[in-house]
Amino acid sequence: MAFETWIGFVAAAAVILAIPGPTILLVIGQSIGTGRGGAWPLVVGVAAGDLVAMSLSLAGLGAVLAASATAFTVLKWAGAAYLVWLGVSLWRAKVPEAGEIPPALDPLKAARASFVVTALNPKSIAFFIAFVPLFIDPASPFPAQAVVLVATFVTMAGLNAALYALLASRLSGTVRRPAVRRWFNRAGGAMLIGAGAATAGMRQG
Repeated sequence: MAFETWIGFVAAAAVILAIPGPTILLVIGQSIGTGRGGAWPLVVGVAAGDLVAMSLSLAGLGAVLAASATAFTVLKWAGAAYLVWLGVSLWRAKVPEAGEIPPALDPLKAARASFVVTALNPKSIAFFIAFVPLFIDPASPFPAQAVVLVATFVTMAGLNAALYALLASRLSGTVRRPAVRRWFNRAGGAMLIGAGAATAGMRQG
């Protein structure tokens, strides 16, 4: 793979990742009220989810989703339902009283939530199958190029999630009033529920 091609991929991926989607909404919502350390499981889950989604896309699942209305619908509704459930959970989350230390996120639950939201996005899988081949040189071995592109995107996705998580956790340090934190939880929960509704309304192709 030519260096210029790789740079072009990095630039395109940076633009894509800069636009907050359901995964980043989850990361922000879960990171508010936790310390910096509490956000890292979320970042790990995002990176793992993108790794699975992108790898499956390159292995051919994206083509299956593009061709099969049933497969696309099943994955779409599974992802939408999970987003709505997370949104309702965040809306109803207990807000610590003034002076009370907020409970730490369970690392496994946090990583699982961000992994599932990232991996169960049918549009992402279909998108990868259309986006990544644009940077593949047909004259060079495919496996080596796929490894480079997957590793690059997953690293960038993890760094992007980490940046949003750290910004959200820093914001939580300045927002100490329970009423304000409750508003943040409900706003984040509403956005996740909205993302779930948008996912449910997605059409194939």
